Amino acid sequence: MSTENTARPSSSIHGIWTKRWTFILAASGSAIGLGNIWKFPYITGENGGSAFVLIYLACIFAIGIPIMIAETMLGRRGRKSPIETMRDMIAASNASGFWLIIGLMGTLAGILILSYYSVIAGWALGYIPKLASGEFAGVTGASANAIFSGEQGFLSDYKTLIFWHSVFTIVTVYIVGKGIKTGLERAVRFLMPALVLLLLILLVYSAIEGDFAKGAQFLFAFDASKLNWNSALVALGHAFFTLSLGMGSIMAYGAYMPQQDSIAKTITLVAVLDTAIALIAGLVIFPLVFAHGIEPGAGPGLMFISLPLAFGNISGGAIFGTLFFILVSMAAWTSAIALLEPAVCWLIERFKMGRQKAALLLGGIAWVLGLGSVFSFNIWQEYKLMDTFTVFDGLDFLTSNIMLPLGGLFIALFVGWVMKPEVVDAEIDMQNSSLRTAWWFVLRYIAPAAVALVFVLGVYNKFAS
Repeated sequence: MSTENTARPSSSIHGIWTKRWTFILAASGSAIGLGNIWKFPYITGENGGSAFVLIYLACIFAIGIPIMIAETMLGRRGRKSPIETMRDMIAASNASGFWLIIGLMGTLAGILILSYYSVIAGWALGYIPKLASGEFAGVTGASANAIFSGEQGFLSDYKTLIFWHSVFTIVTVYIVGKGIKTGLERAVRFLMPALVLLLLILLVYSAIEGDFAKGAQFLFAFDASKLNWNSALVALGHAFFTLSLGMGSIMAYGAYMPQQDSIAKTITLVAVLDTAIALIAGLVIFPLVFAHGIEPGAGPGLMFISLPLAFGNISGGAIFGTLFFILVSMAAWTSAIALLEPAVCWLIERFKMGRQKAALLLGGIAWVLGLGSVFSFNIWQEYKLMDTFTVFDGLDFLTSNIMLPLGGLFIALFVGWVMKPEVVDAEIDMQNSSLRTAWWFVLRYIAPAAVALVFVLGVYNKFAS
């Protein structure tokens, strides 16, 4: 029978990260994705620039990091998949089986998110040859829009979308199927430095070819007049979601973390890297957009209409536009492998399935589910659940507004109130007693209340509108 005093395993059966920096690269890769490149810069500029950044950073440090530390701690304590880790932690704490929902919901959320995430990432892959071939050279705003979403445009061609969705999924499955050492670790060691290098190259290019002063002003000018209650809610929501909390990825990666590494210091560095890359991405995007008098638009409009239009009308645009979409694809892959890993580990542990077979099976399930998202933008776009949701919208809402907030809330409550404090203290090993006390207080009181607020208002705003 398991107890809290049972000796914890020193390593996972799936492997262990070779170095502390490998975990940092992997966790950063999980956090850094499409949202960093198109969503964060936009919401920063629209909500008061540096005023919003200050609120966002407060949310990161006050809510995101404390929950991320707790989730990583659970992973390293259990050294298994999120589901089996929670099973062990429940037994060790003599707790209710209800808490298994943390592992179950996080693992399922990862597969559901991967199903539509790979579709959007496939768009980025599909735009690489478009930019490289010079298709956007000299385009107008109307023609850039037609290329993407016109009647004969990119989104209307579901066969092309399926092809790129398949390519992205196959590469993701291949990486995860190779295992920790030769798959995940080798991938993040290449993808993350390459991502940063490409981002810095594009930053220099944007400074030369774009209106850097206007782009920087859009991002960083302190404009408190744009701040309101909704700005704080947006900052809190994005701080939570950008760190990949509640979807099992961080818990799974924590299981491979070396025992001697400081969880608090490592996770803080991951959060700093995540935020820095999001800000640099903004300094790449908006100078190019503003240099051509293009209004910044959120989401797909910014990524697949405004930016190709900008790249199509500046010197070297075909080359650097291609590099940009390679960058986006790399960021997407670092997140995608983290989404698939928790469920693969569970199949290995529960059913003794081979890693490659498990990755292929789950990748196939995500691929099939992803077809619904592909069709949401063309042949199924008129079919909506409750007259509101396409398949894509429904999956996005279910995971982002319900499953992930609940996962983060339950992690905070389980670690803060169910596990024994001395056990958590031993695993976290915070040397500074004041920081440890502050972390405990935030995890037990502030974080649950804040995440619950995001959950309730997110659901309310969706249906109220």
